[in-house]
Amino acid sequence: MMLFQSMFSPPTAPFRHSLSGYLAPCLAVCLAFAAATSSAGSRIVGTGGVSAIEGAAGGGLSPWAVLTSTASEQEIGVTAAATRAWVDDYRLTVTGASLNVYDRIEVSVARQTLDLDTLGGELGQDIYGAKVRLLGDVLYHPWGIWSVGMQHKQLIDGTIPTALGADKTSGTDVYLSASKLLFSAVAGRNVLLNATLRNTNANQGGLLGFGGEQRSRSWMAEGSVGVFITPQWVVGAEYRQKPDNLIVAKEDDWQSLYNAYFFNKHLSLTGAWLNLGDIAGLPSQRGGYLSLQAAF
Repeated sequence: MMLFQSMFSPPTAPFRHSLSGYLAPCLAVCLAFAAATSSAGSRIVGTGGVSAIEGAAGGGLSPWAVLTSTASEQEIGVTAAATRAWVDDYRLTVTGASLNVYDRIEVSVARQTLDLDTLGGELGQDIYGAKVRLLGDVLYHPWGIWSVGMQHKQLIDGTIPTALGADKTSGTDVYLSASKLLFSAVAGRNVLLNATLRNTNANQGGLLGFGGEQRSRSWMAEGSVGVFITPQWVVGAEYRQKPDNLIVAKEDDWQSLYNAYFFNKHLSLTGAWLNLGDIAGLPSQRGGYLSLQAAF
């Protein structure tokens, strides 16, 4: 354990950013959008999901097939989000933005910063994503909506991940997602289902590098379910399967119970309870999640 902790000593050129520096500008933008009278798009509220921790539209932990904002096939939509997750020994801050072009193509960018509260130091990565809607519609198409996407991830400092056995400091995930809203499926409430199949070599989503001694790339399954209590309030659960590439850092699947409220087409707030399992040798990481999103 002493050797492991020494590998997590603070880097010589830390890239620490305060939470207030992320949230204050986003909050100002969110309030401005919330007060706007113009339409944020022709699709109905909630059909763009929220911003996942890697920047794409979806749930908190996983991308969905839907595209960001509520832009239709003749419109362009923009989304910005700030997210904070805190578990027993770590704090994750994510800021991101995404663009929906004619409800066909989504591009996104996100910065993740992981504070190693117990071990000391920080990890971070930049994520550049793209998603293409292949066919369908989440509301009315009998097969729902299908999309294919990619996320290119680049570590800011790869010293710690490579010391733990990661092969690379950058990697690219590709995924196929399908989403479908079932009308009046449970006690008269609408239910949203999503399934994602991801090909990845990322350790802990990429924050611990890519690849390792045990394997290179793997196909991982991710799933989500949400029940709309009202047209603007959805509660549900997510599950994300994880690879286990590093001998010294066991990796568990991620799970969440979430609660998202769409105030209007411009503003949403998501809270969740997280169970992330073991992370970098520290077991049973559980905690909370909060994400504020503005869309236009």
